[in-house]
Amino acid sequence: LVVSAFAPYKRLDLAIQACNLLRRPLKIVGSGQEERRLKTMAGPTVEFLGWRSDQEVAELYSRCRALLFPGVEDFGLTPLEAMASGRPVIAFARGGALETVVPLNPDSGRSISPDRGPSQMADGAVEPTGIFFSDQTPAGLMRAIELFEANASHFNPDALRRRAQTFDRQVFKERMAALVADRWAGHLGRVGEAAC
Repeated sequence: LVVSAFAPYKRLDLAIQACNLLRRPLKIVGSGQEERRLKTMAGPTVEFLGWRSDQEVAELYSRCRALLFPGVEDFGLTPLEAMASGRPVIAFARGGALETVVPLNPDSGRSISPDRGPSQMADGAVEPTGIFFSDQTPAGLMRAIELFEANASHFNPDALRRRAQTFDRQVFKERMAALVADRWAGHLGRVGEAAC
C-alpha cells in the first residue's frame, strides 16, 4: 500500500516500478500533479484508488501486507498510521522514517533514537517495525520488498501498535510538559543561587 500525494519528491515511481518488476499487487491512495505520469507507468498489478476517507484508509492499512514509503519526508505520518494498524513499513532510510521506523535491517539506516522507547523483546532486543532501503532506486526497493517477504513473521502487530503509540499526542504533551518543568526548575535553581 502507498498513501500519498502524487508529488515528485514522494518517489511513487519507485514503488510502481518495483511492484511492476516483482509482479506484486500495489494499491495507491492519493492524487496530485504526477497522476497521469504514474498511471502511464503502472502495470496490471497496480491499482489507483484516488483519495479515500480516513475510515477507508484505516481499513486499507489494516489489510495491507506493508506500507511502502519511498520518499524523504521531514516526519511522515503514514508510517505511524500503518504501524498503528499493526502493519510494517518499507521505507527509504532518510528523513523522518529514521525517527519512527525501527528497522529489521539496521545496517541500511542509522540506529533508532533511544529516547523514543521502542518495544523491547524479552531478551532486550528492539522489535522491528519495518525494513529500510538505502539505494533509492527500483532495485533497492525491490530488495527491501523481498527482504520483507522473507522475514514477514518477524513483525509483531502488537509491537507495531506500541511503537506508534510512543508518538501519540498525549505522550507528546506529557513529554513536553516534563521538559518545560525540568527547564523551569533549573532556571529557578540558578536564580536562587544568584540571590544568595
